[in-house]
Amino acid sequence: MDLKYLNTFRTIVEEGSFSRAANKLNYTQSTITFQVGQLEQELGAALFEKIGRRMILTKAGEQLIPYVKEVMASVERMRCFGDGLSEYRGDLRIGVGETLLCYRLPPILKELHRRAPEARLFLHSMSCCDIRDGLLDGTLDLGVFYQEVGGFGSNLVAHPFDRCPIALVASAETRRNHPDFQTPDQRIPVPLVINEPTCIFRQMFEQYLRERSIRLDHTIELWSIPTIKNLVKNDVGVTILPRFTIEDELARGELVEIETEIASPVITAVCGRHKNKWVSPLMQLFIDLTAREPVVPFPVESQVV
Repeated sequence: MDLKYLNTFRTIVEEGSFSRAANKLNYTQSTITFQVGQLEQELGAALFEKIGRRMILTKAGEQLIPYVKEVMASVERMRCFGDGLSEYRGDLRIGVGETLLCYRLPPILKELHRRAPEARLFLHSMSCCDIRDGLLDGTLDLGVFYQEVGGFGSNLVAHPFDRCPIALVASAETRRNHPDFQTPDQRIPVPLVINEPTCIFRQMFEQYLRERSIRLDHTIELWSIPTIKNLVKNDVGVTILPRFTIEDELARGELVEIETEIASPVITAVCGRHKNKWVSPLMQLFIDLTAREPVVPFPVESQVV
């Protein structure tokens, strides 16, 4: 059985279509179709069926997925032996939350590149939910994200990375006009400037607002943390972010903190992997580099349970 066929099958499953798999593998559509046909012929079972305009996995195709993942993982391990276990080679697919990618990962990535110059790193800026799901379905090797997303079950291993206090901040002018985010049953006529709905610190703050029946004017939803900060610095609204993303602005007085009574204003960053994923030397290097990063101090009473 040709390993190319198994890799093509795996890529179709990961990418969700024959055409996207062809683009990723730099094959023609006809080559993808031919390889799938050859694999189906060798196995004696149809792996895909056409429903409308889409190709959908058959029951046999679904049952084949874990076997293909196991074979390809074994091939990856053998390649490491061929390269020499003392050398850091191969590909590493990592999903990272945007705040961590922008502010905490660069020195780690610099050191990884210094120590593993022949490795190929594929970084994806993703929501914590998508990272968790990518680890569970095997499309990511590692994820750096906030463990408060939950839903790990017993299938993920989380290596501690950082404890991250969060803070509600605004411009000095906005705080002068709206300093009270603690009194219940009020409407504050400013927008919340924040990123996507599954963002952990956004969810914590919105839960806090619901519990106190505090209503803000509206929400401005953006993906770029620097853009969020620039808007808030210019009196557009308030935002809540991990403190490590706003340290410079707080020190310069461009942003100021607004007091809240959020019970546990600390989130926990981890480096996660699937428990059944073989830890290659390159993966272990990345895990070790994140583990050696200094922990941000936080008050004992603010620990997340």
